[in-house]
Amino acid sequence: MRADLARATDMIAIDRCYRWAMRRKTKIICTIGPVTNSYLAIERLYDAGMSVARLNMSHATLREAESIINWIKTLNRKVRYPVPIMLDTQGPEIRTGAVDEPLQLTVGQTLFLDVEPQPSADGRDDIAASVQVNYPDLPKAVGVGDRVRLDNGLLNVYVVAREGNRLRCRVVDGGMLGSRKHVNLPGIAVNLPAITDKDREDIAFGVDQEIDYVALSFVRSASEVTQLRDLLGPKGVRTVKVVAKIENQEGVRNAEEIARAADGVMVARGDLGIETDIAALPSVQRKLVETCARLGKRCVVATHLMESMIDNPIPTRAEVTDVANAVYEGVDAIMLSGETSIGKYPIRCVEQLANIADASERQYGFALHRALAITTDKQHLAHAAVELADAIGAAGIVVITRRGITADAVTNCRPERVPIFAFTNLSQTRRRLMLNRGVFAHRTPFSSDPEKTIRTALRVLREREGVEASERVVVVSDVLAETAVDAIQLRRVGED
Repeated sequence: MRADLARATDMIAIDRCYRWAMRRKTKIICTIGPVTNSYLAIERLYDAGMSVARLNMSHATLREAESIINWIKTLNRKVRYPVPIMLDTQGPEIRTGAVDEPLQLTVGQTLFLDVEPQPSADGRDDIAASVQVNYPDLPKAVGVGDRVRLDNGLLNVYVVAREGNRLRCRVVDGGMLGSRKHVNLPGIAVNLPAITDKDREDIAFGVDQEIDYVALSFVRSASEVTQLRDLLGPKGVRTVKVVAKIENQEGVRNAEEIARAADGVMVARGDLGIETDIAALPSVQRKLVETCARLGKRCVVATHLMESMIDNPIPTRAEVTDVANAVYEGVDAIMLSGETSIGKYPIRCVEQLANIADASERQYGFALHRALAITTDKQHLAHAAVELADAIGAAGIVVITRRGITADAVTNCRPERVPIFAFTNLSQTRRRLMLNRGVFAHRTPFSSDPEKTIRTALRVLREREGVEASERVVVVSDVLAETAVDAIQLRRVGED
């Protein structure tokens, strides 16, 4: 497969950095679930192309999550590039209650949505049932004529009347309604806490376990990101990065301020495709990706990338194109959910996704990063380093960074064909940089003499990355003058 892709690339263009085209820049996030909940499965996911492991706390227990974290820590002691851990919060959810047996809803029937348990309807043929919903403010929030979507939008009803603490609805799209199904209220501001008690417990657990990212669900405003940072505490704020999941219209409207407050944004297309006009979903995705590109924030595209591979051994043609478009948009990562947690072909799915990303990266993307707001000296330095590296066909950009700030700045400039090699003396920085597009992170000791630190990095490039001694790299690091100052250097890898 890789040989075939290489031949295809030869026909398209000959690039001075051709041999680095095999190095995939777009990272792959895999959700760990029942079918991959073992060390062997996680190791196979890594071999297939997994970059980041996701814990979906909507389903995982703390005991299960702890086992997964321990397996990943074991893996990270053995592999070339570490796997960071992303804890994804459940967030506030509106769901239907339990039903004795699934309800068959047919078009035109009436369905009562109640906030309190109710006796069965009067038995008339046009009455479907009474279903409890766990949102006390439902009758106040929803008005006559509003649409309510059930079971991830598969079932749809519209409100015809308010009757005390219940809503009388008419079924528009019917089907079987089981227990505890999602309820979506498109376009309606929901009065629920951003972080639930369960989320607080899960986040505290994650900080203790030294996770790398928290993906905060259903973010509607920047203040909710601030709440999470306060909750992380002194230790978590230093080590845990925040990814804000945009999942409804309110989040889309406030995307700019949310992105500024967070370290990254996830385009969570599951609920987003229900809460917004589905025809506008591609435009919403592009807007969110553009916002991240302009502000220099990490960006993840998630949900339904390879959904058909939950049951089938190959993806649909539409899914392949969808993944390619995300790669062309220049996102940092693409995420698998059910495909690697409950699917029949989790390993094959990751392999397929990696192959699609590999092939798509051979083409020039949409260059959304050109809108990047460059305002600080460090950003200007990073931009100059990327332009130099691309212009001369460097073997890579070497970034010496403790906390990852300089590596982030270089990532934001999106080198076209040149990989970014980040060197840090902190394990946590090394792990979290593995979410960055095009970054390959190493942990090495730092010396008080910047030159010694650089020479160590160059030696690692030869020994671990296979870079030839005669090749050139662009180095972004501090150098000793009267004091240490940031600088760009052009170096031969074999200089030490």
